[in-house]
Amino acid sequence: MKHLMAILLILSTFQAWAQEKPLDMKMDFESYDPPSSLKVEEHRITRAKFPFIDIHNHQGNMNTADLSGLVKEMDKLNMGIMINLSGRGFRSSGDHLEKSIDNIQKQYPTRFVLFTNVDFGAIDEPDWTTRTVKQLEADVKRGAKGLKIYKSLGMFNKDSKGRRIQIDDPRIDPVWAKCGELGIPVLIHAADPKQFWQPIDKENERWLELKLHPGRRHDTDTVKWETIIAEQHNIFKKHPKTIFINAHLGWFGSDLKKLSQLMDQYPNMVTEIGAVIAELGRQPRAAKAFLTKYQDRVLFGKDSWVPDEYETYFRVLETEDEYFPYHKRYHAFWRMYGIGLPDDLLKKIYYKNALRILPNMDKSQFPK
Repeated sequence: MKHLMAILLILSTFQAWAQEKPLDMKMDFESYDPPSSLKVEEHRITRAKFPFIDIHNHQGNMNTADLSGLVKEMDKLNMGIMINLSGRGFRSSGDHLEKSIDNIQKQYPTRFVLFTNVDFGAIDEPDWTTRTVKQLEADVKRGAKGLKIYKSLGMFNKDSKGRRIQIDDPRIDPVWAKCGELGIPVLIHAADPKQFWQPIDKENERWLELKLHPGRRHDTDTVKWETIIAEQHNIFKKHPKTIFINAHLGWFGSDLKKLSQLMDQYPNMVTEIGAVIAELGRQPRAAKAFLTKYQDRVLFGKDSWVPDEYETYFRVLETEDEYFPYHKRYHAFWRMYGIGLPDDLLKKIYYKNALRILPNMDKSQFPK
């Protein structure tokens, strides 16, 4: 009898569980963003421990702007030098670079560096290569300290017949070679995150970003992500005497093993962390090992100029904080962890590597 009663009790309990229904409540993924109940130490760092060089920034009006407000914001962050990669302006106007250099020299000659840019629109013209190389030489003579290649090369730039211009187009080879001769680096942004080429569904880690910014999707593009990246790697291989700064960790921040293989394969390739700090922050142990191994070949970069967002970079690099959010949920919905780099590594990433790679830099404002 006792056994029978026990069985009936168990069956009645299972029946009650079976009859339980979930709440009739629905919430969109975009809306679900609960604050963490985890109680851990927090270190809000709004100023870098050491003065730093931002190798990846964009300013469109340095040819005419009063730069004093920008410098005040830089001082708050402890940014020693800003590298403006858009030296020729966002629309590549003819005298933008020259006027920007003059404006910087009159106001803050030690706080800004310009990279020049190349217009690929006339690549079919017989003298394009010669003309572009001469422009590059003249720009460096004026004061440009590097060449920035936008992602439009390999994705959007087309020749006169409407054909996509490949990154490894042989007509561009003399440009890459000239950069090596002049001793200036090439900061190259190729493609976009691989997820932008993947189906926009429940398995896409960047689904929310692509929903909010559908202009970033490339899932219907005729050129594959792998093709563009392979073209980029081809020029690294073809021009070993030229230093290439592979922007955004080369889009391999979520695969540091692969990125390590590339670093070993192409000793003339260095990289920077602009817009991909969330990738490092979600794998702090692996990231620390990677940054330790390649400490002489990683540069600090941010990309978009939003001063409040630098705090995330400082916190990931300098602290050992746990489980804190990225500043754009649609960009990275996961939480991050501080890597806690030692001072010697911080100095290399913040400024020493950039000072070594860029020619004729003023080192007076940086610790030894």
